[in-house]
Amino acid sequence: MSLKARNQQLARLRRLERLRDIGHRQAMVAAGQAEATLAQLEQLAVRTQDLVASYAARTDANDGASLAQIGAFRAGLEQIARSTAGDIATARRIADARAADVAAAERKRSAVSSRIETEAQALARFMAAAATPLGAARSRAETTSGTTPADTSGNWHGS
Repeated sequence: MSLKARNQQLARLRRLERLRDIGHRQAMVAAGQAEATLAQLEQLAVRTQDLVASYAARTDANDGASLAQIGAFRAGLEQIARSTAGDIATARRIADARAADVAAAERKRSAVSSRIETEAQALARFMAAAATPLGAARSRAETTSGTTPADTSGNWHGS
């Protein structure tokens, strides 16, 4: 692979890393919102149960109509409590799914970071190998002058 191709690959990996980082942040936001919703529903359930207990303990009804009204109100609160319990179960499943999404996004981001590190190291090795001379080479002046070293054997006639 050429130097240009390696640089392009590294640039593509860095763009992918930025995308994975954005995806991870979005997953974190979604998980935070799901956890906040779950916390609000749990607080609502506690307050509703407190109201149910408060109306169950009331003994201040003056007549049958007041007693029936308190009973109907308490039954309505109990229905709200059951509905809230179902909403809590759904919110918990959603929060768990969002937490799993965050973990998956983190794994993807980590994998790309590892690939970037590996590619950067390979590029550095490639560049170092390209810059390292492979052996002694003649100088340009020696190859273009056309002269050969003088024979020092003492034979002037070439015989």
